[in-house]
Order: sequence, then structure tokens, then C-alpha cells
Amino acid sequence: MLDAILDAGIRPAVVIADRPCVALDNAATAGLATELVARTSFKSDFDREAYTSQLVDALKRHEIELVVFAGFGTITSNELYEVYGNRVLNTHPALLPAFKGWHAVRDALAAGVSETGCTVHVATLEVDSGPILAQEAVPVYDDDSAETLHERIKEVEHRLYPETIRRFIQRPVIAQ
Repeated sequence: MLDAILDAGIRPAVVIADRPCVALDNAATAGLATELVARTSFKSDFDREAYTSQLVDALKRHEIELVVFAGFGTITSNELYEVYGNRVLNTHPALLPAFKGWHAVRDALAAGVSETGCTVHVATLEVDSGPILAQEAVPVYDDDSAETLHERIKEVEHRLYPETIRRFIQRPVIAQ
């Protein structure tokens, strides 16, 4: 997703990841600031509040005004939304409010729907529930696997997310 954002001419002030990943390497190669705010645990002992505080501190150090989640797998606590309000964007591989959560593509296939898609929304404390900024449908074919369907959704996402980010930057007003 970072490559699609960069290809659209959007230059993030910093790329922050919760674990070592190719996005950090690609960002550094593109001359962008990077920071790893590493999770210390992926188990039930994970301290979401402490982690979110570390993330918010990193965002503040880089004087971030808009947070754009792209492949960031950690659900954050309320502090992020208290600090950034309606300035946290996310993309989701389904037509919200249908198929919230981590397994949206698999769940859409299991439900036997004829279409799913991509949603860009304002992220909130309640996962996949914030105001919808953009959506686009993607057909589900009889021979689709989770992988083939997800690849078609990503094609839409790689266009729709940068377009929506650009529009949001130009006019960041969200109706409550």
C-alpha cells in the first residue's frame, strides 16, 4: 500500500510500523523518515494502552497531523483517537458495515455474497465502525479463493485509498 500512496504523489512525513517489514525498507529507500514502534507481545499479555502511548509519542515527535493506517495490524486504544480525533484513516477489504474484522475476505466468501469490495473510513476505537469516506464494489466469482478475491480488492484499494487520502487532505471535515 505504501508504494501506491507514493505513486500517487503523497509523501508521508514518517512511516511507522509495529514490526519489522518491507514498508520500512521501501520508505527508507524513498528517503522517508521511518520508525519502528515494536510490539513486545502478540499474546494476551499485550499492553494496548502502553503501546498506544508509545505510538502517539512517535507521531507527535514527527509532528503528524493525519494518521493513515496501511497494513498496520495493531488495534490501538482510545489515546490515539483522543489526540487525533477524526484524523485517523483506515482501509478495509469489504463493504462496511459488512464483514468487519481481520478475516473480511474469508467471511465474505463464506457468506456467499455476489460482491464485496473496499472501504476507506475514519478509524475509531470501535474497529471498522467509523464514518465511511469511500467504497467501491468488487465482484465475487464462483471460482474465487480468499487469495484471488483479496488480490482484486487490493487493486481497487491501491487506487481508492490514495484518492481518498488526497481528498481528505484537501477537505478534512467529517460530519458527526
